[in-house]
Amino acid sequence: MIKLIPVARLQPGMYVHDLHCGWLEHDFVRNRFLVADAHDVARIRALGVAEVSIDTARGLDPDAAPAATTPDRGDPAGPPPPAVHTASKVAGTPERARNLHREANEIVRNLLADVRLGRQIEIEKVEPLVARIVDSIFTSADALLPLARLKQHDSYTFQHSVSVCALMTAFARTLGLPRETIREIAIGALLHDVGKARIPDEILNKPGKLTEAEFERMKSHVVQSKLILMATPGISPIALEVAAQHHERFDGSGYPNRLAGESISLYGRMAAIVDVYDAITSERVYHKGMPPTEALRKLLEWSSKHFEPRLVQAFIRSVGIYPTGALVRLESKRLAVVQAQHAEKPTQPLVKVIFHTAGHYLQPEDLDLRRSQDRIVGHEDFAAWNIDPARWLAL
Repeated sequence: MIKLIPVARLQPGMYVHDLHCGWLEHDFVRNRFLVADAHDVARIRALGVAEVSIDTARGLDPDAAPAATTPDRGDPAGPPPPAVHTASKVAGTPERARNLHREANEIVRNLLADVRLGRQIEIEKVEPLVARIVDSIFTSADALLPLARLKQHDSYTFQHSVSVCALMTAFARTLGLPRETIREIAIGALLHDVGKARIPDEILNKPGKLTEAEFERMKSHVVQSKLILMATPGISPIALEVAAQHHERFDGSGYPNRLAGESISLYGRMAAIVDVYDAITSERVYHKGMPPTEALRKLLEWSSKHFEPRLVQAFIRSVGIYPTGALVRLESKRLAVVQAQHAEKPTQPLVKVIFHTAGHYLQPEDLDLRRSQDRIVGHEDFAAWNIDPARWLAL
């Protein structure tokens, strides 16, 4: 049943049928979606609409659910501010994220070694790890996602898999997909490159350009991934599509099957975007990684052919215009590392000021750009300023 309710009555668990504002007036990926948490409620209220339509067949009915509590008007501080999506809001989250990142890399390293030896993947060993990654992204994506940028040349294959898993989880959450579907997407993302265990190291880690024969061998990893996962008991069709289609392209120029448009599953179209983003922002033996903001511009450019434009826009929303972990230049000539996103103010994230362009480090300072006269004027490259990203991304 569709009901029109005042926006003040909106609460998590309700299903929005119509926001009663134009597509360009809000930053939600869809016009219809489940309200996940108080953060979503705050974002909708910030739109300034008086009423929204909800579908009680797909979510909570306000007339059946307990009334949402309202702040005491006698409290001079007023209602609490909308939740900020930041690691600092959850005690211990940064440390847990670091431990999880290390553990995930080790598990995937061992898994690829097992595949190389011809052993079957045991999905029961993967599922608990994926559950923790999904929980971490839902709790505080700003704690785990920056760690996805920390890779070593000789460990790229398994570290890339962990990064793609975290990014795909955040992407799927932005799209409002069901939690169970997100879990299957995350499993597929973590295992999407298992076929590389069957590619010789001299091809995987070759510093120069691959020969035509070597490139064909490299491309075969997608089919190998699909075959390995098809032989894995308990793997879902969703996870299989992530792995089998992550090199297909929206214009039909990809491989292995040159699928195009919606003949590629939603999960394959998502994986194509995330796989490329993580690859081009990573330091490799044969190319220098791009700053995240430049990589997002490239994705927008390529969305005219290779990627579905609406999904590229949604992915940018999931990581932020200035992604967490990016190095940015402020108008004050200081450099800062992006710490957390503000969904309602995507150009004004929380940053940690660390360096002055005059060439010296500063006393680190957390700065919320929503409440500062300073502003971001561009992105910067850690290497250009001889700044070790590991020092700041793992804080």
